[in-house]
Formats: sequence, C-alpha cells, structure tokens
Amino acid sequence: MTAMTTDPQLQRGAQPGAAPIQGAMPSYGTLWKRTPGSAVYLLVIFVVAMVSISVLAALFWTGIGLLAIVIGLPIVVGTLLVARGFGVADRFLLRLTGQEPIDKPAWNRDRTDASGFWMTLTRPLRNGHYWLYLLHGMIVSPIISTITFALTVAWLSISLGGLTYWFWGMFIPRGDGAGVWGDNVAEALPWLFGGLDPRGVEVVLYLIAGVICAVTLPWVLYGLAWVHHAVAKAMLGPWRTDALAQEVRAEAAARGAAVHAEDVSLRRLERDIHDGPQQRLVRLQMDLAALERRAESGDTEGATRLAQEARGQAKAALDELRALSSGVAPPLLQDRGLAAALSALASESPLSVTAEIDPAVDTAVGADVARNVYFIVAELLTNAVKHSGASGVALKAALRAPAAGSPWMLDVWVVDNGAGGAHMSPGHGLEGLRDRVHGLRGVLIVESPTGGPTTVGAHIPLPGSAAEPRFAAAGPLSPVGSA
Repeated sequence: MTAMTTDPQLQRGAQPGAAPIQGAMPSYGTLWKRTPGSAVYLLVIFVVAMVSISVLAALFWTGIGLLAIVIGLPIVVGTLLVARGFGVADRFLLRLTGQEPIDKPAWNRDRTDASGFWMTLTRPLRNGHYWLYLLHGMIVSPIISTITFALTVAWLSISLGGLTYWFWGMFIPRGDGAGVWGDNVAEALPWLFGGLDPRGVEVVLYLIAGVICAVTLPWVLYGLAWVHHAVAKAMLGPWRTDALAQEVRAEAAARGAAVHAEDVSLRRLERDIHDGPQQRLVRLQMDLAALERRAESGDTEGATRLAQEARGQAKAALDELRALSSGVAPPLLQDRGLAAALSALASESPLSVTAEIDPAVDTAVGADVARNVYFIVAELLTNAVKHSGASGVALKAALRAPAAGSPWMLDVWVVDNGAGGAHMSPGHGLEGLRDRVHGLRGVLIVESPTGGPTTVGAHIPLPGSAAEPRFAAAGPLSPVGSA
C-alpha cells in the first residue's frame, strides 16, 4: 500500500518557518552575488524600453487617429495586448536581480458572461491593468530606464576603467609638450602631488575613483534595480482588489460545484430508489393482494408460498434501503460526531478497513463539512467494494497544521489494494465527488495506476479555523500504512 507523506515540518508538528523580510537590505556578500544579474537587467531593460516606446507609441497613436473609421479600435486593443507582452517581459527579467517575484494581475477580473464579437474585442479596454501596462511601457519605463542605464554604465565604466587604467592608459597617444590631466591636477594641488610624475598622478586618481565605484557598485546597482522593482510592483502587479475578486469567483465556482454535486446525488438517489426498493415494494403490494385472495379462497398452501415470497421481497427492499442510506447522513453523525460516523462506516464495510480517525475532527469540522465528508467517504468505500476488487482498505482522517494566516486543513485518505485503473469521467462517481469537494473549496486527488493501489485524497480547508487554540491538540497527518 502506498504511503502518504506530508511536509517534514508538519510531520514534526512544527509550524512552517517565517519567510524572510522582503524589504530588508541584503548583506554585502549577497549584494555582490546579485550584481551580475542586476547589471544585465539594467542594461537589457534599457533596450527593451526603447523598443517598447517605439512600438507602443506608434501603434497607440495610429489607433487613436483611426478611431473615427472604426479600424482604430482593434489597433488600440492590439496595442494593449502588446503592452501586456512588454510588461510580462519586464517582470520576467526582474528575476535576474534577485528581487521578490511579482505576481501576475487578474487579467479576467472584469470578465462577464456577455459574449459576442465586440464584447470580446473590447475586453482589454475595460481592464485597468492593460492601461497601466501601456503607461508603464510607453512612458514610465523608458524614463526610468534611461536614467538607470546612464548611471549603470557610468559606475561600471569608472569601476573597470579606473582599476585597469594603469595598464591601458599607457597606450593612449600623447602629443609632445601637450599637458595631461595629471599635470593639471599636480599644478592645482602642489601640496599633495608636488614632485610626482603627471602620469603617476593620473594612475592614482583613476585608481581611487575605480576603488570607490567598485566598492559601492553592489549598493548602487541594487538601488537602481529596486527602483525598477518598486515601480513594476505598483504598475505591473496585482491590485488588492484582485484578491477579493478572485475570492468571489472562487466562492461562486465552489457554490456552483456544490449545487451541481447535490443535484447529481439527489437524481442518482431518486433513480436508485425507483429502480430498486420501489419496484420491490410494488411487487410486495401485489403479493400481499394475491395472498389476501388466496386466504379468502381457502388455498392455505398457495397463501403460505406467497407469504414466503412477500417476506423475501420485504427483506430485499430493506437491504437496498440500508445500502442507499449510506448517502444520507445518519443520526450517529449528528449525535456523536464525524469521527464516530466514519468509524461506523469502516466497521460496516464488507472489506477489511483499517481506520485511523483523529478525534479532534469533531471539534474542528463544522456540520456542513462533516456531512459532505461523510458522503465522500461512504462513496469511496462503496466504490472500493463494487469496482476495485480489493481485500483491504486504509481510511485516514486528520487535521493538518496551516501556514501562517491560512486555514487548517482536513485531510481524508482512502487507499485500497485493488486492481487500480480508476479515473474521472463525466457522469461517474469520482466526477461527482470532485464537484462535492470543490464545493467545499477543497481538492480531490486520485492516483490509481493499473495494477493498483488506488489512492484517493480529499484536502478540505476549514473556514474560520486559522490559528484557533482549540485545534492545538490535533496532530499532523502521518503516513497511511498498508491496508
């Protein structure tokens, strides 16, 4: 049976370590390691900025000029898309500097259900991120890049040129009797350079300038790259409202998935009741009517035979109703909690089920989540009995400690030692389970290679549970052993 592993920090029961402070100044050694990447970025981004201002300005003003004849509209939209490409390139190149990566914005934040050619064409026009990318690529980035490029070239030139002037300076041709910079300095500062050779004065001055620029080079390039990063983060990164919009979309998707899963479950239950117990109850009613007629006619032997058949039909209907009741929350779930209900499912299964249920789930999991988890486990155990050909199943349910500011997670694993080959397909059980888990804002993982084993894991966040003290007793999720 495949073992389930988790983050080593969580297996030790420790909280993940705090992330380093992004805004803190790195050490001098770290700055030197970042210097080559920062230098490459500051030089390359100047070229990118010059190309972007040329392309974007030409396209944008051409589109504006042709708006009167409609053809300018797609040109403006195309300009916004090109500006997005330049912005993405800038965000990608910023990784060379070692700065914090900038997340992409919500490009579909203003997307609606409206369709059609014009609504699709003008969608970038209604998204403020596209206009910020255009402003960045056509105005802001070229201005900043020009300044930072000049400073970068100056600092690199003085650093490299000053430290090596003693070598390459001797190859500079000098006219006979012509004064040199070192001679002028020696005359201006006789108290400092009096009596020294003008050539030596130049070498010393260049060397001092080179040392100063070389020592300060990591700080200067870091500062210039930081300016680019700060501007890009403000203009090319996501807004605070993007997270809220994403949360709303995720909530709507989860609600839709939950409604769809519930509808599928109800339809399947209705179909199963119609095809199973209802038909047997109809047959039972007919047998009882026939039994009544036989009894009135005095046919004792026939009445006894019909009574036996009616009892068999009643027993079969009762068995089918008990099987279908696994999809309905039992009173045990409400009276004793999720841990007891899952343990009861494991004990009632025809297969040998090894259950490891964390008692803390009763206090951590709300009623709605507990009800859905019960359905999920019941369905997975039923699938294992019907389709897997397994002889044993491992059931695991435990809480997982969250990262800072994140909700606690409920991890439920069902692992069987059957033939494998399970997969999700429309209209089948695993697809419905995935919708049900998505309705809880969770994720369903299915691993079922041919030959087995089949591992199904449901990872469900617990809303409002971040860092609540009552979960402190819950241990981390340990590996699931062999079933």
